[in-house]
Amino acid sequence: MTQAARIRNEIHFYLNNREIRLSDVGADDTLLDFLRLDQRLTGTKEGCAEGDCGACTVLVGRLTPAGLRYETVNACIRFLASLDGCHVVSIEYLGGPQGRLSPVQQAMVEHHGSQCGFCTPGIVMSLYALWMEHERPTTKQVETALQGNLCRCTGYAPIIRAAQAVTDYGTPSAEHLATERDAVVARLNALQDGARVEVSKDNSRAILPADVDDLAAVLAAEPEATIVAGSTDVGLWVTKFLKRLSPAVFVGHLQGLKQIEVGDTAITLGAGVTYTEAQDVIARYYPHLSAYWDRIAGWQVRNMGTIGGNIANGSPIGDTPPVLIALGASITLRKGDTRRVLPLEEFFIAYGKQDREVGEFVESISVPRISDGHHAAYKISKRREEDISSVAVGMSVQVTDGIVSKAVLAFGGMAATPKRASSAESALVGQPWSEAAMLAAAEKLPEDFQPLSDMRATSEYRMKVAQNLFRRFWLEQSGAEARLSAEGV
Repeated sequence: MTQAARIRNEIHFYLNNREIRLSDVGADDTLLDFLRLDQRLTGTKEGCAEGDCGACTVLVGRLTPAGLRYETVNACIRFLASLDGCHVVSIEYLGGPQGRLSPVQQAMVEHHGSQCGFCTPGIVMSLYALWMEHERPTTKQVETALQGNLCRCTGYAPIIRAAQAVTDYGTPSAEHLATERDAVVARLNALQDGARVEVSKDNSRAILPADVDDLAAVLAAEPEATIVAGSTDVGLWVTKFLKRLSPAVFVGHLQGLKQIEVGDTAITLGAGVTYTEAQDVIARYYPHLSAYWDRIAGWQVRNMGTIGGNIANGSPIGDTPPVLIALGASITLRKGDTRRVLPLEEFFIAYGKQDREVGEFVESISVPRISDGHHAAYKISKRREEDISSVAVGMSVQVTDGIVSKAVLAFGGMAATPKRASSAESALVGQPWSEAAMLAAAEKLPEDFQPLSDMRATSEYRMKVAQNLFRRFWLEQSGAEARLSAEGV
């Protein structure tokens, strides 16, 4: 073992204004249970226990190359072990040591943004994080910040009014999280010792590797361990299926998995890059994915969930695989010091089975840059910001001299794995770029997929929606949609 991988047998982090050191920590212990049961900080509520409702929202501050960054997270599916070296801020601390109302809380009171109040702490935390970045947020910014917070009492109109009036009651620069920032950075820096962390409780073990090389070493010794990145999926294994995780190897803190490299021909994303961290580069280089990206769950989930984790889990309804397959993405898998590159579409073999050896992990994702052609991404779900989609689609079509020269049509939610619609692609390639050709390709879709019926959608619904998206793609890409809209159709 290298010097960098010396072992520490406790996690340490800051909770509000107190340092916490814990050695008795299991892999599946959640932050929410720690706050409510151990610390008696009951302002953070438990609602859905699956990262959907936002009642358990807290702020987690972490050191990044750009400085200290606070993000909203769902405490119900955030594991305690993953907080090593972080600053956790609960609703009780927003007003500072004096316990006064923060400007966000005061605005919620004055603008009647709370009735039963159960959802209010989580909403306040989301609005506080927004306010720290935007003193006068737009309605769209408020709506985006609240995508992961459900309110069933007041509706959102008074909450939006409160969010836009917060600066009437104070300024972000005067808040103690701002005035204490340098001190918090110093405290967190003091916690960074470069050690591997190993903690356990009741035979449940959690391991935090020192770096990516140490991750490879850990997995060589613990090849059957569960890798936990953002825990937006794995968290539900614990809260909903009561699955025990041990040993669990946490990787969300590894900066070596968070690199984003912009090359001349491709963008390379470390497997640990979160949806939020990738958002700017996605918007710049893949603008057709911007709206799609905003529909991946809510703010809290995008702050935690990682692109590599979404791929490695191999879910047939994962949000990113179809759109990345359509772009021709590949992944780098690592085991020890050995790496291999695999086209993303070949990674998914069957339901619950991926082309990943024991002890191997996804290290990065390479996405070719786009400069021409027609590209689109669609997500169909029961509600707009849904953790899980019924159908996810990525479409990329190249046209040369009016003829379709290449088509990649990738679907999620239509089969046991994310996959391309090869029959539909074959029907489209070589045809004139036209609505008729797109509709003819849609008619071939039943040859590619026989979707299942489940609680999210019936087989018939999935097929009809997927086929309708072929026409939508044509209308958007040909400009017909804009013409029809202008004509009031």
